[in-house]
Amino acid sequence: MDLLSPLSVQGHVIELERSDPRHLPGSGIARISGAASRPASDSAVSGPERGFGRLFFDALNNVNDLQHTTMDLTETMLTDPDSVDIHDVTVAIAEANLALSMTKAIMDRAIRAYQEVINTR
Repeated sequence: MDLLSPLSVQGHVIELERSDPRHLPGSGIARISGAASRPASDSAVSGPERGFGRLFFDALNNVNDLQHTTMDLTETMLTDPDSVDIHDVTVAIAEANLALSMTKAIMDRAIRAYQEVINTR
């Protein structure tokens, strides 16, 4: 189940200067969010932008799938306890909890880093 599509998210693409030749080169294009700057389709975006965006949204969708699996197993355990092993339910709950905690920690750090970049003068 997809929460968001990469095309529905808007943001800034910032051109960074390459200070070390070992760093990966960027696209060299700086865009500001808006309807005119968004690509028409997901295939129009290439390189690191598409790779990171796809990786990010796939990770969020995996966390969401773990939560749904846990809810389904818990529901099945309550309605038909003999069909589900309690160990499987416990492991699913632990996996979903860990994934959600790590996602929250990563999002908090990303927001903090963004705020530091914005507040740097």
